[in-house]
Amino acid sequence: MKNISKQRAPFVMPELPYAHDALAPHISAETIDYHYGKHLQGYINNLNTLVQGSGFENADLKEILKSSSGALFNNAAQVWNHTLYFSQLSPTPQSRPQSILGAAIGRDFGSYEAFVEQFTKSALSLFGSGWTWLVADKSGRLSIENTSNAAIPVTDGKNPLMVIDVWEHAYYIDHRNLRAESVKAFWNILDWRVAQQRY
Repeated sequence: MKNISKQRAPFVMPELPYAHDALAPHISAETIDYHYGKHLQGYINNLNTLVQGSGFENADLKEILKSSSGALFNNAAQVWNHTLYFSQLSPTPQSRPQSILGAAIGRDFGSYEAFVEQFTKSALSLFGSGWTWLVADKSGRLSIENTSNAAIPVTDGKNPLMVIDVWEHAYYIDHRNLRAESVKAFWNILDWRVAQQRY
């Protein structure tokens, strides 16, 4: 997926780097059709409407995220969050972090297994709708953060490396109300090559 942060209105749907059915059985084609095809499309449609007359008509998405509020920020953030989420998934993922990111995870969490356990626990503990992130601060130190609704770590100066969407619309078709099953499936399609590039 192209760098959406530099995109300007009118915003367009990012192209998926895989077919709608390519992530099955971990994420079904029906979930992609709704989550990507309807929810993300809805946020993009709303953003294109809201940006008109807002003073942000010529701003890129990153500028809107840094300076807007209310409905404009919420829709811009959901476009950004969902693009980040969908772009890190793959039917043929690199299943573990390597290189400097792998070393950083070992340094900051003790081991990859300890990181997965902590990240999973954080994602399952988030009340309501939101996101669980692996982020790096300006020094490269890693941490796990939860944000509610459309909130994003970039507004606090953090660099998001990977994220899981724990809004129910991300998993309800495949897993109903069983968020734990969705998080378990996520690890099978997360491509650590993408997170390494972001680091």
